[in-house]
Amino acid sequence: MGNQILTEDLSHSPGYDADEVEGGRQSYGTAGFHGLFTSYYVTLCAAFSALGGLVFGYDQGVVSVILVMPQFLERLPRVSETASGAGFWKGLLTAMIELGALLGALNQGWIADKISRKYSIVVAVVIFTIGSILQTAAIDYAMLVVARLIGGIGIGMLSMVAPLYISEISPPEIRGALLVLEEFSIVTGIVIAFWITYGTQYMAGEWSWRLPFLLQLIPGFILGAGILFLPFSPRWLVSKGRDQEALSSLSRLRQLPTSDPRVQQEWYDIRAEVTFHREVSALRHPKLQDRSIGSRIRFEFASWTDCFRPGCWRRTHIGIGLMFFQQFVGINALIYYSPTLFGTMGLNHSMQLIMSGVLNITQLVGVSTSIWTMDRFGRRPLLLWGSALMTISHAIIAILVGKFSHDWPTHRTEGWVSVAFLLFYMLSFGATWGPVPWAMPSEIFPSSLRAKGVALSTCSNWLNNFIIGLITPPLVQNTGFGAYVFFAVFCLLSLVWTFFFVPETNGRTLEQMDHVFKDSVSEQEEARRKAIESEIMGNETISPLKV
Repeated sequence: MGNQILTEDLSHSPGYDADEVEGGRQSYGTAGFHGLFTSYYVTLCAAFSALGGLVFGYDQGVVSVILVMPQFLERLPRVSETASGAGFWKGLLTAMIELGALLGALNQGWIADKISRKYSIVVAVVIFTIGSILQTAAIDYAMLVVARLIGGIGIGMLSMVAPLYISEISPPEIRGALLVLEEFSIVTGIVIAFWITYGTQYMAGEWSWRLPFLLQLIPGFILGAGILFLPFSPRWLVSKGRDQEALSSLSRLRQLPTSDPRVQQEWYDIRAEVTFHREVSALRHPKLQDRSIGSRIRFEFASWTDCFRPGCWRRTHIGIGLMFFQQFVGINALIYYSPTLFGTMGLNHSMQLIMSGVLNITQLVGVSTSIWTMDRFGRRPLLLWGSALMTISHAIIAILVGKFSHDWPTHRTEGWVSVAFLLFYMLSFGATWGPVPWAMPSEIFPSSLRAKGVALSTCSNWLNNFIIGLITPPLVQNTGFGAYVFFAVFCLLSLVWTFFFVPETNGRTLEQMDHVFKDSVSEQEEARRKAIESEIMGNETISPLKV
């Protein structure tokens, strides 16, 4: 292939080592966790952009304790346990941020393509800031619901673009570890929010719940200002025809000169992949190439449908499916309503809150392990093992709750065994289904559809998050152990689905994903891809692909 031609050209370059070439590509260095320290600059860029995940996690975690604060319930009695329809109103308040995030993620696709990944983060932070101020100042239930909707739009935008930006700046050897930083930040935000609200609940007056809402502005301000100093995504620059700027950005991200053969190779690959998919898109939509306003609008809508056409539909199915199962294995039900769930296991109010905090810390420990395992073992094995372990955990909890929940005081040992398996579930999720669904969608889509594909995947997360937020309170209230049976079934389904549909992407460049999915729709397109690679390297000039 064109990569092999490039390898032959580079074999005469200084510093080239043929033993380091894998699949026609020269390595940037150590893979996995240790590579984070050798590629320190891109690691810092990824860690900073992952602050969007911290904001997202904080806003999710802040609700779990606030919903049971007497000071909060005094101001908003509609969600207290004694109010009529409290389960629905509590679920709506919790789920409103998911609905806003769904809208934000859906729109961030075209915004990130239009104004760049990093500037779209600034727009998201501005919207999130408005929502946070309104949440802090809320005077009634309706205002708080609207505020969480607005804040949710900003969070949805951040949750979509942060992993997109990280994947596009990362070398393949450490891309998995860097993408884990998004999930690590989300869970860190949840832990910080929980323990802040656990402490502020002892404050007198309404600042006990207003202060946690106010504090989430701090990471938002840091992210919004600091992102301006980070480099543009080189892949976005190439998509805009700014090839030389893309080379400079790559050089800066890799901390290598522009003449380095590895930088040159990656630059060639990016340009070839962008050019190829641009040609394919033009062939699919020949009547929308005149650059008029009407054509550009119609082309934008047509690009969304391309995500479901041959050459991309398998990737869209995997992106949406990963996010669907991430929610339906029960994780956010446990985060949002963990105090209530611990109540069904016989714990008193104080211990319910403490164990909810321990639950979140356990998830953080699990996520921490994936910084090493994601690039060491790959994405697919983590998903399969995670599904199996979570199924076992839910099944055992369902049996124990079903048999002993009628009289926990005389079955304390069984109650604590249930708690232990809940913690084991969180550890398993954090190490597997927590980080992988955030990582893979930003890896698998072609450059021309990457922002839209990631947007669709993220929308799947938020839509299913919204559904879980609505159904969990009545599910727990009315079925008891049935909630655990429900989630156990979906854990088992996730294992079967992963086994049959999810490929391995570990160690492959973003430009190699067409070969991972083997979804080039014709031999002519594959021949054209090779020709573009050769043409860009100056070997020959040939005519465009014809139909």
